[in-house]
Amino acid sequence: MTDVATCAKSRKQGQPHRLRADALRNRERIIAAARETVVEFGAEAPLDEIARRAGVGNATLYRHFADRPELIHHVTLSVMSRTADRAESALAEESDAFQALRRFVHDAVAERIGALCPLLSDGIDRDHPDLLAARERLEAAVEAVMGAARDSGQLRTDVAVGDLMVAITQLTRPLPSSGCQDFDRFVHRHLQLFLDGLQAPARSELPGSAATLDDLRRRS
Repeated sequence: MTDVATCAKSRKQGQPHRLRADALRNRERIIAAARETVVEFGAEAPLDEIARRAGVGNATLYRHFADRPELIHHVTLSVMSRTADRAESALAEESDAFQALRRFVHDAVAERIGALCPLLSDGIDRDHPDLLAARERLEAAVEAVMGAARDSGQLRTDVAVGDLMVAITQLTRPLPSSGCQDFDRFVHRHLQLFLDGLQAPARSELPGSAATLDDLRRRS
């Protein structure tokens, strides 16, 4: 019996379908490859390129994800969940509050936070319950890190989660088709400059008001 037939029979019998270990690995490889590709190309990243980077065929990609919006949906969920994990770990494991913030910002690069840009694009269901829950958890985790740094007197008071996430996203997103090699080594250098600008006391007054993730969603 084929995998498709097995899945159909399981659903018909009311049994939850569980992915085999190899199928689960393929799914994880596809999501990881999509994270990388979306950072480079945006929400319209070529699916053929994603499949190639994941080391799977196009048929395997479509077996896991029916279309591009479904794949982008799961990529954004993965990035938000993993980034929230990073924020929570940094806060729990670092004794210095601003060092926890520094660690989180650099760790967010490894999670390809730039892949969240499609959340601000058309065609993405930004109000899907799963995405709302993931965004709330991420915002709470990052705010906890920033709040600790703020309470310690080391973080300027006129920045919020949205400001931080926009800056990280923009600094970690290479120009499409730029051919820039070893981009990450430049990213971490520029992130360090950005972090220095977040430290209190502030050296200038910022225009406008601090932004939350919800502000970004509404303004987009």
